[in-house]
Amino acid sequence: MGKTAVVFPGQGAQFVGMGKDFYEKHESVKQIFDKADESLGYGLTEIMFDGPEDDLKLTSNTQPALLTMSIAIWDILKSRVHADFFAGHSLGEYSAVVAAGGLSFEEGVKAVHNRGRFMQSAVPVGVGAMAAVMGAADEDIVAVCKEVSGDRICEPANFNCPGQVVVAGHTEAVEEFCVKIKEKGAKRAMLLPVSAPFHCSLMKPARQDMAAYLKNETIIKNLSTPVYNNVDAKVEHTGEEVYDALCRQVDGAVMWTELIRNMINDGVDRFIEVGAGKVLSGLIKKIDKTVAIENISTASDLEKGE
Repeated sequence: MGKTAVVFPGQGAQFVGMGKDFYEKHESVKQIFDKADESLGYGLTEIMFDGPEDDLKLTSNTQPALLTMSIAIWDILKSRVHADFFAGHSLGEYSAVVAAGGLSFEEGVKAVHNRGRFMQSAVPVGVGAMAAVMGAADEDIVAVCKEVSGDRICEPANFNCPGQVVVAGHTEAVEEFCVKIKEKGAKRAMLLPVSAPFHCSLMKPARQDMAAYLKNETIIKNLSTPVYNNVDAKVEHTGEEVYDALCRQVDGAVMWTELIRNMINDGVDRFIEVGAGKVLSGLIKKIDKTVAIENISTASDLEKGE
C-alpha cells in the first residue's frame, strides 16, 4: 500500500482573493481566518481577499496569508485524507509543522508574520536579489556561485526540481552570476521580483532573530505525523528537531528535489498540494512523473474530489 504526503506551498503562490471561496462556504474556514486576524491584531483576511496586491506581497503579510489558507483547507480535508507525511516549501514548512501538531495555529501564524519581518529587515531593500536558473546543471550553478562570490555572497537558495534552481545574495553578485551561468549554457537566468534574498547567508540576522523568537514565544511539541524538513530533506519527529530545522532553514538552501525523492524512496506514491496555487504540483511532476499528484487550491478543487 502506497503512502500519501501532504505538501504546503511557500512564498510566490499568493494571489488577491485567496481563500475567499472556502471562507464563504465553510464555517470552519471562517473561524480560522478570524483567529488569524485576532492573533495578529490586524485585518489579514481583508488583505487576502481585497488586496491591494502590494500589501499582500509584503512578506510579513504573505507568510501568514499562505499559512492561514493552507491550514484552513487542511482542516476540511483532514477527516477525509490520511497523511503519512507532511512537508512544505520554505514558509510551507511552518504549515506542515502546524498540521502535524508541532505548533498551534495561533503561534504558527504569529511566528511566520515575525519571520517575514525579520527576513525583510535583515537586508536593506536593493542590497540583495534572487535569480531563477533554468536548464543548468547543479554543479555548474555551485561553481559559478563560488566564482562570483569573493567578498560578496551568491549561493544556491532553492533546489526546486531538476533544471530549476534559485540563487540568492548581493545584487551585483547575482547579476554577474546570471551572465556567467548563461555562458555555461543555461537556458535562462532571470532576477525574481522578491523583496529580500531569502535562504542565503545574508539572512543570518533573521536566523538569530527567529531562533530567539521561537525559543521565547512558542512551544514546539513533538509531531503526531512526521515532517520532512527543507534544510536536510530528512524526516523529523521531535520538537527539538523541528526547532533546529526551522532556525537553519532561514539562511539555508531549500533542498526540495532531494526532499521529494526521499519521500518517494520512503514509499510515497501520492502527493496532495494544499493551499494557494499549483507551484509544488508542477515541481513534483518534474522530479518524478510516476507519482499521483492532486492539488486543492480552490473550493471547486475540493468538490471535484468529493
